[in-house]
Amino acid sequence: MILYLFETNFKLKNKRLISRWIKTIAKKEGKKVNYLNYIFCNDQYILKLNLKFLKHDNYTDVITFGYSSKKIYGDSFISVERLVENSFLCKQDIKIELRRVLVHSLLHLFGYKDKTKSQKRIMRRKENFYLNLINIIK
Repeated sequence: MILYLFETNFKLKNKRLISRWIKTIAKKEGKKVNYLNYIFCNDQYILKLNLKFLKHDNYTDVITFGYSSKKIYGDSFISVERLVENSFLCKQDIKIELRRVLVHSLLHLFGYKDKTKSQKRIMRRKENFYLNLINIIK
């Protein structure tokens, strides 16, 4: 089950398509999404989470918490303000930036890391591959 929750006035379009896309990504990775919440929030909300759980005093676009190593159970908190700003700074359509954040958090739940340059390259390659996959699902 994939749920989309909102702590801000952000509206998500095409929830069914996005859910199908996420489930397809999981299947291609040999996984199954059992329970996943995407929580859309503001900078202050995500900053509090970042301080409390990760001891980081900075804004971020997404924080993901996984609760099982075998099955996909997790919460992904997405800052809509960071999403909009990153979209602007990267000169990227907001829809694409949103999808990148969604798949990025999902890849973390699958066990992918992005601390080293090598890990970041792998993560970005996976993100790009799966971003293209959504066009096939439509």
